[in-house]
Amino acid sequence: MSKSTYPLKLPVSIKSAAARLAKEDGVSLNQWIAAAVAEKVGAIETAAQFFKRRAGKAKPKDMLWYLDRAPAKAPVSGDEKG
Repeated sequence: MSKSTYPLKLPVSIKSAAARLAKEDGVSLNQWIAAAVAEKVGAIETAAQFFKRRAGKAKPKDMLWYLDRAPAKAPVSGDEKG
C-alpha cells in the first residue's frame, strides 16, 4: 500500500477527542484518523452505490408523473420554503 502525507489542521477540541479515543483503542492518533477517514469514505461510497442501484434507470423527468398528481396543499408548518 502506498502512503501519502497530508498536513491536517483540526480544532483543538476535535484533536483532543480523537487523541483520547486513539489512546483508548491502543493505536496512534495517525492510525485512528486514517481508520476514521477510511470508514467515512466507505460509508459514502456504499450509500452512493445503494442509491444508484435503487434509482435504476429512472431519470428526474420520471418523477413528473408523480409530481403532477400531488395535491395542491400548503406546506406543513415548518416546511415552508425559506
